[in-house]
Amino acid sequence: MDDETGVRVRNLGPEPERGHAPTLRPTDGAVDLGFRVRTGGGGGNRTRVKGFAGPCLNHSATPPGTAQGNRREVGLTHRCSRADNPMMAVVELQATTKSFGDVTALNGLTLAIPAGTIAMLLGPNGAGKTTAVRCVTGAMVPSAGLVRTFGLVPATDGESVRQRTGVVPARPALYDRLTGADNLRYAAQLWEVDAIDERIARAADRFGISGALDQRVGGYSTGMRARLALARATLHDPELLLLDEPTAGLDPESSRAVLDLIRGMASDGRTVLMCTHLLLEAEGLADYVVVLDRGNTVVSGSPADLTRSLFAGTTVTLAAHDPTSLDVAATLPYVVEYQREWTALATLDDPARISDLVADLVARGVRLTRVEPRTPSLEELYFAVRQRGEERAA
Repeated sequence: MDDETGVRVRNLGPEPERGHAPTLRPTDGAVDLGFRVRTGGGGGNRTRVKGFAGPCLNHSATPPGTAQGNRREVGLTHRCSRADNPMMAVVELQATTKSFGDVTALNGLTLAIPAGTIAMLLGPNGAGKTTAVRCVTGAMVPSAGLVRTFGLVPATDGESVRQRTGVVPARPALYDRLTGADNLRYAAQLWEVDAIDERIARAADRFGISGALDQRVGGYSTGMRARLALARATLHDPELLLLDEPTAGLDPESSRAVLDLIRGMASDGRTVLMCTHLLLEAEGLADYVVVLDRGNTVVSGSPADLTRSLFAGTTVTLAAHDPTSLDVAATLPYVVEYQREWTALATLDDPARISDLVADLVARGVRLTRVEPRTPSLEELYFAVRQRGEERAA
């Protein structure tokens, strides 16, 4: 069967009974699942699933069935360590192209995501955000160009990449007939982490689902499913988190809670790459922004850098006991634009002139009650980028 990620899983049995840890059964295909299956007879079978399974947690909607005969033990073949160089680009794409027949999803995409940042991939539907994320994990192999994650090539080193990565897709595939605890325990067993019960308890507490662990996931709300997916994605302590529309379909309270949790994970030193087109929700969260359009990077950088490059001058909001007294600001040589209704907006030619503006207004008898430098919102940055791109195309 194919799920929304394009991963094909074959010969999967029925869901295990509640309370029993699911086990893997052999498949007739030869597609890479990203971990080894060892049998009691020492046959050394290697079960493979095409593309990404990481291992089979973030993209498969159906749990494996119970194996017949010898019990099959799942063990990862690699243990990861933290990146030695925190300044390196954790994710790097160079002239990356991905085509599906006549449709080009990525068109020479180039970007670099620094370590320890919350990076946002912004763009309209169809811009290539999800395709780029799948190439980062090795779930998809680019048609051309280079993709590196942790300095590795996911197409050939996918197992090592995925063991250091946690993924929450737009529609997380959870096992509805299992409890929340069983979902997490299955994931922890696949990752072969130690102290499983402690990790489950810690993740559940962090994401606010401790009271629901004994409930079947089929009865979870959309927000609870998102929290469970985040808890599952972090059980193995990944260095990189890939989040595809993590707040899609959530109510405002759940969205805020999920975004706060993402911010907390980044504060622990993880690198977060998040796809979204909900700009207001991402406001104040991103410290690195990549705007995509038609599969290519339009612009990238920190919000502060983008503000300086896209907006001329610095705008300051002013208020005074007598609003009309603020009009003297329009006569100052470093004020390039001025407008006033109840409050005034003065655009300066240099951010360093803010202190001069305050001193000059006070010297002219203006009794100021508010001086606030105005930072463009992420939404304003995004549409400024889009407008510049359209002007260049014209």
